[in-house]
Amino acid sequence: MARAPSNCRIRSTSIADVPRAELLARLSRALRDVPDFPKPGIVFKDITPVLADATLFAETTAAMAAPYHGRGITHVAGIESRGFILAAPIAQALGAGFVPIRKSGKLPWRSVGKEYALEYGTDRLEMHVDACTTDSQVLLVDDVLATGGTAAAACALIEDVGGRVVGCSFLLAIAALRGHERLRGRSLDVLVVA
Repeated sequence: MARAPSNCRIRSTSIADVPRAELLARLSRALRDVPDFPKPGIVFKDITPVLADATLFAETTAAMAAPYHGRGITHVAGIESRGFILAAPIAQALGAGFVPIRKSGKLPWRSVGKEYALEYGTDRLEMHVDACTTDSQVLLVDDVLATGGTAAAACALIEDVGGRVVGCSFLLAIAALRGHERLRGRSLDVLVVA
């Protein structure tokens, strides 16, 4: 396992009597690399084996929520699509609302958007204009931190509508892609660094 980027904290968290080292080892074994997806030269990090294991899924979201208990989180924003899967149970664990951050054209009401660069192209994220208010304390959640473009765009969207990003939580960070650099000055929490 690679070292965590300097602005990421790999926190020690007690989760339902599961030793942290055991959880991280199980996560590392469950995560799957899919070569040449979505296009040649990309190695996709597949979290679906983690989601398929009910116990591991619950322990993972509990570990991702743990650093934010008692920090006044009012909303958890999840990035489409795997970020939704992780963010919803984290929001429930924190007693917070859930904010979907979606691809362009998917939201039914007035929205704001940001374009961003991916490691394999460009895309656009959107959220409803009223998803957060000026007193919102938001935790951003996604499955993988790669180049950081998606997360940086999501943070900008949250701030554009008046929310305050308290932290960013990821299941996995790909250290070689240096996504943490796009999120300098933000609190980052990562469970597994690959």
